[in-house]
Amino acid sequence: MEIGIAADHGGYELKEFLKKYLEEKGHTIKDFGAFALDNQDDYPDYVIPLAQAIVSQNVERGIAVCGSGVGASVVANKVSGVRAALINDHFSAHQGVEDDDLNLLCLGGRVTGNMAAQELVEAFLNAEFTGAERHMRRLDKVKALEKNG
Repeated sequence: MEIGIAADHGGYELKEFLKKYLEEKGHTIKDFGAFALDNQDDYPDYVIPLAQAIVSQNVERGIAVCGSGVGASVVANKVSGVRAALINDHFSAHQGVEDDDLNLLCLGGRVTGNMAAQELVEAFLNAEFTGAERHMRRLDKVKALEKNG
């Protein structure tokens, strides 16, 4: 799978860990930065290009990491067509994809350990959207809101 990944300084170390882990698992990784630890950088500078790559289908799914994961989630969801969520548990990592067609996983680099992040990422990547009628109906409402405000 082609996966986009992005982080600011708060998520830089976890991003680098996940990038290596996912490459070792055979995934193709497109890194949107940060490319060095810089305490003055801003998460929107990395997460927005990642979110846009998801919408344009340059990557299949995305992982965004900031200090808490909250800011990455907020900014990613401002990009129409992105369904991002801050995930802290295994159930939500796969259920978000299965029911809500989640396409961008957000993690907190300062609150999520490496092994927990690995588990969450695996659940997210291995899940598939069910396409059940009730889920499609709900997604259509979300898409209408994106279109009409």
